[in-house]
Amino acid sequence: MEKKWWQKEVIYQIYPKSFYDSNNDGIGDIKGITQKLDYLQSLGITMVWICPIYQSPMADNGYDISDYYQLNPEFGKMKDLDELIDQAKEKGIKVVLDLVINHTSDEHIWFQDLLENPETSKYRDYYILKSGKDGQPPTNWRSVFGGSVWEPLKNTDQYYFHSFDVKQPDLNWENKQVREELYQMVNFWLDKGIAGFRVDAITFIKKDQNYGDLPADGVDGLVKCTKKARNQPGIETFLHELKDKTFSKYDCVTIGEAPGVPYDQYGDYIGDNGYFSMIFDFRYADLDVASGSEWFRRIDWNVLDLKKLIFTSQREIQKAGWGANFLENHDQNRSISKYIKQEEDRHFHSATMLGAMFFFLRGTPFIYQGQEIGMTNFERKRIEEFDDISSIDQYYRSMKEGFSAEEALHFINLRSRDNSRTPFHWNAKEYGGFSEVKPWLGMNENYKTINAEQQEQDPHSILQFYKEIIQVRQKSEACDCLTYGEIEPILEDHPTIVAYKRIWNQEEVVCYYNFSSESQPVELELTKYDVLLDNYKEETVPSLKQKCSLKPYQALVLLKKEASHHE
Repeated sequence: MEKKWWQKEVIYQIYPKSFYDSNNDGIGDIKGITQKLDYLQSLGITMVWICPIYQSPMADNGYDISDYYQLNPEFGKMKDLDELIDQAKEKGIKVVLDLVINHTSDEHIWFQDLLENPETSKYRDYYILKSGKDGQPPTNWRSVFGGSVWEPLKNTDQYYFHSFDVKQPDLNWENKQVREELYQMVNFWLDKGIAGFRVDAITFIKKDQNYGDLPADGVDGLVKCTKKARNQPGIETFLHELKDKTFSKYDCVTIGEAPGVPYDQYGDYIGDNGYFSMIFDFRYADLDVASGSEWFRRIDWNVLDLKKLIFTSQREIQKAGWGANFLENHDQNRSISKYIKQEEDRHFHSATMLGAMFFFLRGTPFIYQGQEIGMTNFERKRIEEFDDISSIDQYYRSMKEGFSAEEALHFINLRSRDNSRTPFHWNAKEYGGFSEVKPWLGMNENYKTINAEQQEQDPHSILQFYKEIIQVRQKSEACDCLTYGEIEPILEDHPTIVAYKRIWNQEEVVCYYNFSSESQPVELELTKYDVLLDNYKEETVPSLKQKCSLKPYQALVLLKKEASHHE
């Protein structure tokens, strides 16, 4: 395998609106990130991915861009970003931005021109316009955020297409001019010195050009648009061109958000000549719901189900190329609240076990802000307390599908994207030290007990353990094995233990994670191993017995001794 620099990175995702507010307007900003670079450096991360900071009316918190070349004033000025890039570089931290090129905001100058001159606008073909049928939308497709994908274009019989919110019209990738404009913009940002992009919703850029109806799959009479507007044949032409005209000219990293790609196509995405450096696989993140966009179709799952999804993903990615491993992101709920089912089991050991389990999988690890201190889901009492458009849509759709208001609220409390978007807990002061004024989104009240300042002072905190995890992957004697090594599942049928080996040349690292609140015996001759990591290390004296017992929620990472001195 050819080694690439980005395989060695540890990436920290920042949701800028909620990270740190430097000017006390209740909204996090770019200067806030710069002021917290020492915190990020001491954690040990090597790269930050920052969610969109471009000019936007913020209908979808920045994923609706009205000007690709300007920053949203609430986040700061271009000089603030230049300063962040420079100061981060001095601390050995690279900066990756979000790239949103499936759609723009309806307030983008192109779309505004189309609204003003629907017949003559030179941007008419920049978007997807179709005539209605008998006063009805052109097709019965449902958008990801609910309702029809079609919205009437005022004073015409035409409708425009939006895979997501009504304020996010999709760009027409069939139009070469649109593509050229986008490539120029991508290169503008890469020339600025960023390390690359996380590429948003990229599998939506190709639509089935026959625009036909499908049988409805909900009481609204609509059908998920993903069947006709995601990962369609022909997308490969666009993705190859995107790479050739932009990414391949730079030594940059690209991380594709590519839902809906079947495993047998992973080679096209992340293989030797793949479109991206790595992609996210959402199958294990969405194991509790029938699909990422239908939270009311709940699925009961167990540790075996999770393990199967993770190992299938690892095997398929390993065959094809390189993966991006994550537990949380800005579209997911908090991992300790999702993967640890009993509330009383959510504590230091379960949070650190989860952290280590995903961190040493094969691929580049991503940490989402607040994950490293064990931030949890909140519970909101009323729909009015939610900001996320997806949550609000799911609430009303749940009730249309026959659930009560209480049940609907329960579903969105579990899955709301607002769970991960609450302001970061810096300390126990009011508003968690995020801001001195009321933040843009209601705080999770447990900031008094879960916060970074407290954990920095406690040698046995989740934060300190995350620092240790990162050190082990990046700087221990087993670092090459834990980065580049093959992954081999072990104990695949065990109901509560997730375990695997990492193998590189003569080295072997064995990893055990107990997802149970009870001790579990394992066959393990401890004398043959050196302990690299143990979240019970203060209380574990490894016995020299053949049998070893994993404590509740124990994470144990071991380096095989015969191999420990080989290079």
